[in-house]
Amino acid sequence: MFDKTLLPDVAAQQAATSTLPLDWVGMEAIALPVLIPAGDVNQISVTTKADCFVNLDMPGIKGIHMSRLYLELKEALAHQILSEATLSQLLRKMVASQQGISSAARLRFSFDLPLKKPALLSNETGVQAYEVEVIATLSEGVKSIELGLTIPYSSTCPCSAALSRQLLATRLDETFSEKKIDKSALIDWIQSEQGSVATPHSQRSYAYINLTFQANHYPDIADLIRHFEAVIGTPVQTAVKREDEQAFAKLNAENLMFCEDAARKLKAALEDMPTVKDYAFKVEHQESLHAHNAVVIDRKFS
Repeated sequence: MFDKTLLPDVAAQQAATSTLPLDWVGMEAIALPVLIPAGDVNQISVTTKADCFVNLDMPGIKGIHMSRLYLELKEALAHQILSEATLSQLLRKMVASQQGISSAARLRFSFDLPLKKPALLSNETGVQAYEVEVIATLSEGVKSIELGLTIPYSSTCPCSAALSRQLLATRLDETFSEKKIDKSALIDWIQSEQGSVATPHSQRSYAYINLTFQANHYPDIADLIRHFEAVIGTPVQTAVKREDEQAFAKLNAENLMFCEDAARKLKAALEDMPTVKDYAFKVEHQESLHAHNAVVIDRKFS
């Protein structure tokens, strides 16, 4: 007798046309809310785009149980923060949900992490969003966690600064030809438009950092972002008043850098982090002088 309540399950009831295994099968860009641990404010709720996959390595099986992956993902992130424990448990549940046809799982979360940022001198504050990617993989019983960060900063060219100083010295020598210079006259001249002889070129720059952590380690992402900003030394600002803008100009003058300088600062910091198992990064200075970018690419292991 026909049973209209019995729904067909094609993935389970039909044989595969080929017995070849597949590395990853699943879904991409699932929109989900997730709680991110963030140091001083305990946790931040963000909307993430999540990818979830399992392998299909059992011959003859037509397809995975895809809806089970979605339900496991939604349930795991409903009330828990995105932590090492949450990721480990979720990966194991994803494999178990497939009832023996899978042995590995992979998760990827991409989101913007909004962090409050104080001004350099004034009492102003603003919010800056940082692009973050978290990848967790369970394969052959071994779990790994990777983190991708995009950190913007400001860079002022040392060569351009030196050339600007030379032009200023030349104009100063032409303007004040006498052996003795009146101090107040010199200060007035420097503060006038005539004193703006040349300015070094600066540009918004980016550090794209990818980290693989030692087993069972999961970082505080907000603290890690602030650490790398401090390492480079010239983080971009949010809300600013005139005193903040002046302090920012001073900060750039104290941290003149080629892309090589920024890359070496970053690499030294990464080499000094025992929890980082592997890393790769790209430093990109989006030139204001040229129509092309100055770039450094480096990694721990080739």
